[in-house]
Parts: sequence; structure tokens; C-alpha cells
Amino acid sequence: MHFLFPVIGYLIGSVSAAIIVCKLMRLPDPREQGSGNPGATNVLRVGGKLAAAITLIGDAAKGLLPVLLAVYANAPALWVGITAISCVLGHLYPVFFQFKGGKGVATTIGAVFGMSWIAGLLFITSWLALSLLFRISSLAALGSLVLLPMFLWITTGSLALLICSTLIGVLVFWRHRANIQRLLQGEEPRIGQKKNTPSEG
Repeated sequence: MHFLFPVIGYLIGSVSAAIIVCKLMRLPDPREQGSGNPGATNVLRVGGKLAAAITLIGDAAKGLLPVLLAVYANAPALWVGITAISCVLGHLYPVFFQFKGGKGVATTIGAVFGMSWIAGLLFITSWLALSLLFRISSLAALGSLVLLPMFLWITTGSLALLICSTLIGVLVFWRHRANIQRLLQGEEPRIGQKKNTPSEG
């Protein structure tokens, strides 16, 4: 029975909020504009703040809801964590959109809130703090992902959730490999800076 939760998580995670929002608001397809990435940051570029905010909420919700479903069904922590991984996998590699998805940070945030709302608040706090300190969106997100397993361990004491959140971090880091390369080269744009190369989104 518990195996159904990851399946549900993957299928819900595969629903692209960015593409749906852009279609409903008659905006350009985010896969064909800006960075080409179907995520909230790229929707901000092609459609403005409202469309980006709706996309962000949608991406977070598809991480939150399946995990909460597993939690309220009293699934073991391991299955809750696997469900969280499946949500992120669905966003990164959506079955409904030729397995070409976004970068997974918003969906990760939603999944973390499902596992522990305190860990979710710590994640967002660290993201905001790193954003203010370094003024680089991708660096703030990646730095918060490094801290995420510790946040979940402190708030839940669950080794299973620590391991699963580490795996989520590996997946999201992999999707940010172009950003990481630019960070190493000192070419990743700062928040609010116009850029010539695709970055977050």
C-alpha cells in the first residue's frame, strides 16, 4: 500500500505549473523563452510577478500535498521520504512533458514542509539569509540544500528523512550543474542583475 504514495508523488510532480500557468494566462511557452526552463524564475522573465508567484505556489504544492498524504496515512518515515524524492523527480523529469522539467527547488520546499514545517521554515530562512549575503539566487538555494539534511535531523530525528533529503539534494545539485559551473567561474549573475546566459528557473 505504501508504494502508492511515491507513485502519486511522481505523477503529481510531473504536472508542470509553469506550462499550465503560461497557457492559462496566454503567455509564451517558458520552454521556448528565456532560459528554456519551466520554472518560476523563467516564468517571471516571460510573464511577470503574478504568473511567477502562481507558478511558485503550484510547484511547492505538488511537493507538499503527496508528502502530507503519506504523513496523514501514517506511512513510515522512509516511505514519506521516498514520496518526497518522487515529487522532486516528477518535477525534474515529468512523464507528461517528455521528461524535461524544472530545477526542483520550489517542489523541494513544499516536500520539506510536508516532512517538517519547522525544517521548512529553517530552509526558507537559510535561503533568504544566503540570498541577502551573497545576492546570488542559485548559491542561496544550493547552500540551503546542503543544510537541509541537518534541519530534518534536528527537527525529526529521522535517519530515513536525513538520507532521503540528501538524495533530493544530489538530484537538485545535478540539475544545477550549469549554475555550479558559472559559480566556479565567477560568472553566475547576482540577484537583479541582467544576464546574457540562462540561469535559474
